[in-house]
Amino acid sequence: MEIEFVTAKAAVAGKTAVARIVFEGAGLDGQLARAAAASRFTGQKGQTLDILAPEGEAARLVLVGAGKAEGFDAVGAEHAAATAYAAVKASGLEVLRIELPKADAQLAAHAALGVRLASYRFDKYRTKEPAEKKPSIGKAQVVADDADATLAAFTPLAALADAVSFTRDLVSEPPNVLYPAEYARRVKALESLGLEVEVLGEAEMETLGMGSLIAVGQGSVRESQLVVIRWNGAADTSAQPVAFVGKGVCFDTGGISIKPADGMEDMKWDMGGSAAVVGLMHVLAGRKAKVNAIGILGLVENMPDGAAYRPGDVLTSMSGQTIEVINTDAEGRLVLADAVWYCQDRFKPKFMVDLATLTGAIIISLGNDYGGLFSNNDELSANLLAASVTEGEPLWRMPLPAQYDRNIDSMIADMKNTGGRPGGSITAALFIQRFVNGVPWAHLDIASTAWKKPSSVPTIPDGATGFGVRLLNRMVADAYEA
Repeated sequence: MEIEFVTAKAAVAGKTAVARIVFEGAGLDGQLARAAAASRFTGQKGQTLDILAPEGEAARLVLVGAGKAEGFDAVGAEHAAATAYAAVKASGLEVLRIELPKADAQLAAHAALGVRLASYRFDKYRTKEPAEKKPSIGKAQVVADDADATLAAFTPLAALADAVSFTRDLVSEPPNVLYPAEYARRVKALESLGLEVEVLGEAEMETLGMGSLIAVGQGSVRESQLVVIRWNGAADTSAQPVAFVGKGVCFDTGGISIKPADGMEDMKWDMGGSAAVVGLMHVLAGRKAKVNAIGILGLVENMPDGAAYRPGDVLTSMSGQTIEVINTDAEGRLVLADAVWYCQDRFKPKFMVDLATLTGAIIISLGNDYGGLFSNNDELSANLLAASVTEGEPLWRMPLPAQYDRNIDSMIADMKNTGGRPGGSITAALFIQRFVNGVPWAHLDIASTAWKKPSSVPTIPDGATGFGVRLLNRMVADAYEA
């Protein structure tokens, strides 16, 4: 999607749809007022009204409701612009011109971001899609008081849009295409942005004693990988980094504890946590963030062949702690156990945030719009929650009660990998906490938010969301950059 910022005086091209963003209760004049009254259009958030454009102007005119003026913020501008795009994307017109009621640089820049995010499509495997079903809008013009200032405000947002799109691409890829080694290759290619990428194979992980992570991939013919991504953007490149760890199960059958067939195809996105970490590192490099950051990805496939790990096995993790396997479908926490330990042991970060599509229980707890936040640190939690509100990627803090920790005690090992159904998301987080080694840490269970089908958010088409990239980027920018 091409983005252009223009002033109100700029000419309107012939194949243009003009979208006028309207506040609830705002007065309309003449033909627009009559059309609104006839269709009950009041400017409520998400409302649209398509009317015949006046002669000599654009081909189409669409009114888009933005809700109350006092509640209109950056996310509101994004959603209004995204709603406008959805209304005309397959119209046959080529340009969408967005007219905001408040055209300051920041709001106009966020409107452009909204169109960028809403226009995302993963269509590389479609070979017979009719032309009339494809989006025709290829350019978005956003009207701004100061086009140059708005372009400057949009530059870091463009880097964010690129990163979210990259994350969505990773999550959308089919599992026969995106397996651990191919995933690692795609991340390695991001060195062109200035990132440093290191890839560890199974031999190196075995030397490090990562018996927990390696076990998960034993049943696959695809070799597991551990990917280390580094961004050194602080003035002092040796300064203590911030760190992010992602679960990257490229496909999850459940292993020997195999999942039901219904819906198993969706388990290609069980690497959504790792993809969010990649997206974060992508945007930090893209906008030249003034911070040192580490990203760790544990990449595996959980498959059920004769070499697969079994319920009843006892694994020895990199930390030296032993784990009794109760269910091989509780595999993500086994990947994170070694990845988190490795991260804190090697890099000594200020904090660690891990992201994982970890439990179905979080969907039962929070529905499909909130990610679960578990943490041993109030300051880190507060920073995450503030960023989640600003960016419209909501989190809800969940408890880590010490009395639940006994649920993962094992009779024959240091712990077992599942504590049963009650409080399943909590005991999964408590399991990971045993490998944190006292470092400030947060665990984001994003099983509820990494994929939306259908989506109710205007900036998120059905499918991969890229959840986590925005809120983590915001948190780093607001709380941890020099």
